[in-house]
Amino acid sequence: MHAVMLDIDTLAADPDLSPIESAVDTLTCHDSTAPSEVVSRLQGADIVITNKVVITRDIITALPDLKLICTVGTGTDHIDVAAAKEHGVEVRNVKGFGTPSIAQHTMMLMLGLAGRLLPYRHGLVNGEWSNEVSFTQRLKLMTLLEGRHLVIVGHGDIGSAVARLAEAFGMKVTFAARPGKQDDTRPALPTLLPSADVLSLHCPLTPETEGLIDAEALATLPKGALLINCARGKVIDNSAVLAALESGHLGGLALDTLDQEPPSQDHPTLAALRKDRYNLIITPHSAWASTEARDTLISTIAHNISTFNAK
Repeated sequence: MHAVMLDIDTLAADPDLSPIESAVDTLTCHDSTAPSEVVSRLQGADIVITNKVVITRDIITALPDLKLICTVGTGTDHIDVAAAKEHGVEVRNVKGFGTPSIAQHTMMLMLGLAGRLLPYRHGLVNGEWSNEVSFTQRLKLMTLLEGRHLVIVGHGDIGSAVARLAEAFGMKVTFAARPGKQDDTRPALPTLLPSADVLSLHCPLTPETEGLIDAEALATLPKGALLINCARGKVIDNSAVLAALESGHLGGLALDTLDQEPPSQDHPTLAALRKDRYNLIITPHSAWASTEARDTLISTIAHNISTFNAK
């Protein structure tokens, strides 16, 4: 079996790919791949390994030798799964590899907003503490997480891990019903938003969740609520969220994903960040990126290939 990995750079520097190499006859790796290069690079390949390179119906149709698509992650929204099925191409993802990392990252974002870390850092850099006559820099009161209501959208492994960590801080945690699931007995999200001190998103991107947090939803949140998105960027209405932050209705916003990745230099969210908004934190889709998660990811991809070959 010949495998081609299209975007190895997304795994950070010098990943150990020996488990995958042992599962195939040959492995060809590309640092990154432009859309126009996908078909030519996959000619003759039995297996494609992709993190974020999009695999469309046209690409699948143009590759008669293709048998398996392995995603470098959990999401499959960059793959035309229906087209793959029609052409007899199997799609395998990696579940749960980054759960501890993403849960830890979510709490880091939440604590960063609640603890006012960015305003304090800004004050330190600009000499506020050095110029004080008292023992402390002028205080910027933090939000105490204990006793606060955390509403989570997404009751999978990641959402559940975040809930456990939040409960350790004394937070009250409620899971919202899955949008579009008619028989879900959990409370509907609109009924939870008015009491949500913190809203954390960990759901997949589906037609039901795209734009889920829009102007209407944001208006029902309490003034000063915190919003964390470690799901997909398009789960939120970007312009509505930025408007709520600008108006002061939203107390803090932390994002690990954006609706465009990589974002253009003039992306509105980056533009807002450049305005020195100290209640806005953005990380570059890196919540998963621990050494342990990467090792698990690679070994699971190798397992997915080995079990496919053994069929």
